Amino acid sequence: MKIERIDEKTVKCFLSNEELEEYEIDYKDFVMRSEKAREVVQEIIEQAAAEVGYTPPKFAFDLQIMMVADQGLVLTFSDKDPDLNDSNQLIECLKEMKRILQKTREATEQIPSQKQEETQAAASRPEEAVFVFSNLSNVMDYAAALPGNLRIESVLYEWEGLYYLHLQKGHAAYERYSRACIQAMEFSALYAAEESRILQLKEHGSCLIPEKAVRKLRG
Repeated sequence: MKIERIDEKTVKCFLSNEELEEYEIDYKDFVMRSEKAREVVQEIIEQAAAEVGYTPPKFAFDLQIMMVADQGLVLTFSDKDPDLNDSNQLIECLKEMKRILQKTREATEQIPSQKQEETQAAASRPEEAVFVFSNLSNVMDYAAALPGNLRIESVLYEWEGLYYLHLQKGHAAYERYSRACIQAMEFSALYAAEESRILQLKEHGSCLIPEKAVRKLRG
């Protein structure tokens, strides 16, 4: 378990696949806030307090769950701060998505320089991501919260009792797409932002709404 202090109100914890197996837990437990997940979260908080001096908020904190392909999970604990502006949230969300894309960027090292620069520039602004929701009601609440004129592309999948919303930038401005991703984190967890995991979802998941899922769920 690797714990990192980001700032006064935020810590991150990396749990490897081996540790997840040891705890007999996976990302679904955290998404669905199971009793087992609560116990692990409490243990992490206690360890963060001892190792990096983290003081959890008295009332509530935000927990973000992110899968790191073939490695494990990153859990981010942050104090809810109503004064945090959208631009800071946007930066943090993009940073996390870019971390997941690290392997993709490393794979471009053998590409000729000009093409490599173009590929890396595109990777630094990911234009698709998948978010996992614990139930369909949360997906519908998220869809209802988005602007009606948002021109993103979206597909809804179901896999092992969870719901996966694949968002793509489409014809939306990148800033509006990014804000939609940030808003999704209020209702769900980021599942993937790299092609291999998205292909895995397409292969194993059941496609419930193949296009314009957000618009159709909004009603």
